[in-house]
Amino acid sequence: MSGVNVSAVVDPAVLSADAPRKSNSGWSRFLRHRLAMFGVLVITLLVLGCAFGPYLLTHDDMSINILARFTPPFQSEYILGTDQLGRDMLARLLSAGRISLAVGFGSMILSMLIGVTIGVIAGYYGGVIGATLMRFVDAVLCFPTIFLLLALSAFIKPDVFTIILLLAATGWMEVARIVEAQIRSLKERDFTIAALALGASDARIMFRELLPNAVAPIVVAATLNVATAILMESYISFLGYGIQPPTPSWGNMLGGAQSYLQSGPWLAILPGLMITLAVTSINFIGDGLRDALDPRAEA
Repeated sequence: MSGVNVSAVVDPAVLSADAPRKSNSGWSRFLRHRLAMFGVLVITLLVLGCAFGPYLLTHDDMSINILARFTPPFQSEYILGTDQLGRDMLARLLSAGRISLAVGFGSMILSMLIGVTIGVIAGYYGGVIGATLMRFVDAVLCFPTIFLLLALSAFIKPDVFTIILLLAATGWMEVARIVEAQIRSLKERDFTIAALALGASDARIMFRELLPNAVAPIVVAATLNVATAILMESYISFLGYGIQPPTPSWGNMLGGAQSYLQSGPWLAILPGLMITLAVTSINFIGDGLRDALDPRAEA
């Protein structure tokens, strides 16, 4: 032991106890993602504002005041001004947000159910079943989404429920491809082979063993699907095939404002700003979730 400086020997346990620990959990990485936190804040404010805001306003979204039509923002009791019929723009934006956000989240849930189910079945069974399902997915993906939406909406009476169904019917294919690839990889893992050896049923293996291990890309895809659904609802409502007036949505408000760009530019700017805020914030959240759930990410 000669020549060894005992005082210089550092106990690793002491060193690890004294050193500051930097968590590498997915939740911690998500909380450190500034744009994702900005997105969470904006979406929370939008959801709360749209849910409770209309009850706190003096005017509702349907009240018409012809004498106050085209009142600019911040120049009267109408905080964000009025539209061509003298309706309160703030009340209409918040009520429209209920529709647009409900369509976004509702279609996301339904499209996730469809896409995840098809992806799990195709990835687990493979062979003829998997090939048939995935070729069907590829065939549907060949049609441009917006034209498929317009074609379907031309034959269906547009309301919130049918718009959710239309968006879900045209938004599940990417999810199915993601899930199929994940399940096809996971079914070769040891835990799947062990579950088979223990006599677990196919349904249990697919939905109790494989699916929970593929949740990370599904969560990211679901988040981005909300943003896509809000945009698609805005597209078809802008073109007159979506939510019909007088029920407001951000899309049909934007579409109805195109005739008044000179006399009331805020009629187009405000709903456009709400769509931009919602979609950008949700995309920020999706980016944060992608980084947080990436197992290769470092703290």
